[in-house]
Amino acid sequence: MTVPFATPHAAAPIVFDRTEMNAIFRLYAQMVSAGVWRDYALDFLKDAAIFSVYRKHTEYPLYRIEKRPSLRKRQGAYAVIAPGGLVMRRGHELTQVLRVLEKKRLRPIGG
Repeated sequence: MTVPFATPHAAAPIVFDRTEMNAIFRLYAQMVSAGVWRDYALDFLKDAAIFSVYRKHTEYPLYRIEKRPSLRKRQGAYAVIAPGGLVMRRGHELTQVLRVLEKKRLRPIGG
């Protein structure tokens, strides 16, 4: 018996592993307790895993934390991206990349 929608060569989506999620949620908890962030979304695509943070759930994301393994050998797999698409920091280690958000205690745009 075969599964009708399964394809043997379908690429699995990119995901964050447990240690990456722990680092992201540690930062998220700090920002929520500071009143800066209020909501988040996770997207797992075929070429990237994206953690988006929001001030309110109906707005555009304040920041996106991305994992793109295809960039691992060049600029690094991890990036923090601002609303206009500006790459705030890119690197090979997630904890180092997240420091751009920790150090500045970034306030939301317009807030």
